[in-house]
Amino acid sequence: MSKPQLFISKADFSDVPALNVLVNSAYRGESSKKGWTTEADLLDGVRTTEQSLTELLSDPNSNVLLAKDTNGTLYGCVNLQLKGNGLYLGMLTVDPELQGGGIGKFLLAEADSFAKANNKVFIEMTVISIRKELIAWYERHGYSKTGERRPFPMDNPAFGLPKQFLEFIVLNKTINS
Repeated sequence: MSKPQLFISKADFSDVPALNVLVNSAYRGESSKKGWTTEADLLDGVRTTEQSLTELLSDPNSNVLLAKDTNGTLYGCVNLQLKGNGLYLGMLTVDPELQGGGIGKFLLAEADSFAKANNKVFIEMTVISIRKELIAWYERHGYSKTGERRPFPMDNPAFGLPKQFLEFIVLNKTINS
């Protein structure tokens, strides 16, 4: 399959059902194992719900960007939270059957552009510390480990049901204007 021409749009409430399917299919359950970003071996439960996505879209500091083709097919998304002088990048998601085709890289470039357009000087994210391959991918795209670790919400089913002890590491990327 050739790489589709993708466009970025900002998610609205009508996108919630498709976003819910995309994010859960990429991170949890059997469908997520078709891609390389699965968390299915680390966590049970869902990655998100329509309610939590609706709350995310209701937050004025939250910007969920969608990667769609000319037919409106959803290929990926990323959530960018305005946070002081920077952005918090979360929920970077690519359809598991299309991972490895440059869509994630495209979304990271859009995050950089969004940061610059909003006069932000850095982008921060957290990644589960044992996700070495994913961390290495972010490092190849300009992110660096800060040395900071944050607790994973081990007893909050809204984040999933951990199968082992988990924690986050913080990654950061400086944005040059």
